[in-house]
Amino acid sequence: MKKVFSNIWTKRLIALIGALYAVGVCRLCYFSIFYDMHIESRTTALLSASFISLIALLLMLYSRKQIVTRIASFLILPAMLPVILLYFGEWEIIIPIVITGVVILLLSGAGEGVKTAMGTIILLLYIFGALGYFLFTSFFVSSAKETVVDSGVSLSEKYRYRIVNTEDTSNGSTAVYVEPNDADVRYSNVTFTLKNMERVVYLERPITEDIEVEWKTETRDEITKALDGISHTISVTLSTEKLKEFGESLDSRLELDDLSIDERFMLGQTAHDVDPVRLDKLNDEQLDYFNLAKDADGRYSVKTPSSELLEYLEKGADDTIYITDLDSKALKILNQSYQYAVLSLNNKMLLKDLDDTRLEALGVSEEGDVMIFNGKVCFRYYVAELDNYYDTETRKLSLDLLG
Repeated sequence: MKKVFSNIWTKRLIALIGALYAVGVCRLCYFSIFYDMHIESRTTALLSASFISLIALLLMLYSRKQIVTRIASFLILPAMLPVILLYFGEWEIIIPIVITGVVILLLSGAGEGVKTAMGTIILLLYIFGALGYFLFTSFFVSSAKETVVDSGVSLSEKYRYRIVNTEDTSNGSTAVYVEPNDADVRYSNVTFTLKNMERVVYLERPITEDIEVEWKTETRDEITKALDGISHTISVTLSTEKLKEFGESLDSRLELDDLSIDERFMLGQTAHDVDPVRLDKLNDEQLDYFNLAKDADGRYSVKTPSSELLEYLEKGADDTIYITDLDSKALKILNQSYQYAVLSLNNKMLLKDLDDTRLEALGVSEEGDVMIFNGKVCFRYYVAELDNYYDTETRKLSLDLLG
């Protein structure tokens, strides 16, 4: 047995197993940035974290001279800084990991000079990190008092809501928050919920004492008719790819906006006209004024491209440059040649022009949840999916995550 444990390959294998602990700590660091943590039983959490940390510490001490263990010993404490700051107070999880990180850093097989340098760097990181975090958050402390008066989930359990009464100097308010209920990461004793997913779907001042919440299921077609009954001008912003997929002509959607008074007069408009002007409404002379041309196929191009535009596109002066082939930067360069006008692609479609097939292609489910608060519809799954309210796949760093 002694021969087995003294074998270098055994130590390397144990080092890899011990390194999984550091990977787990880094994953916890990731969760602390993007998720809120909810512990069901603190006693269970303490015992579990202590047991796992003790086993990991023994494994790393056994393989402390291995390069993998040395690297792991340098990662644990820096990775725990966001956890300590953002999960401040969750000591059942934090303390066992921090103790493990300190012990393995001090007893790892790295040289004393390296450990001293890393220890100093980590200490400074904690001091300045904590100071900066608490100074930053102190500026956003609100004196308003919030009370959750109701909460629950939708019929499909895809969404959850909470109703919050806020007491402030303006007679308070009642707000309805809705967030996805299917984006949580659940473990046996801990649940992680995505931060900044809540969306205010209803806000009323002053505080509303009588609260009545109703959820019902409506089909895609029913909601489309209801929204169209509210307004015929409701529009949806689509990507260029979706417009092409739906067979829309991009050239017919090109338009000029922010025109000067003289330019509008030249186009036969008045000073009171403010709407964008579509290119397909202009004649050749008017297009020429804006350095544009239209070919026999109805495609619009730049008549005399600037040297900057040609250089960016790596084109020659004799090449035809079509507007719909330009990316955002190229279009910006083109617009810089205008004194006032801005050429852009109108990528909005009226909701009434989107049939059931197109709505399905846009990701709108056949049926879903509708929330009614005090007799008023305040949330429709249809709108949430169409406008991508809850993008649970994308992670973006922002200052809001520090709250």
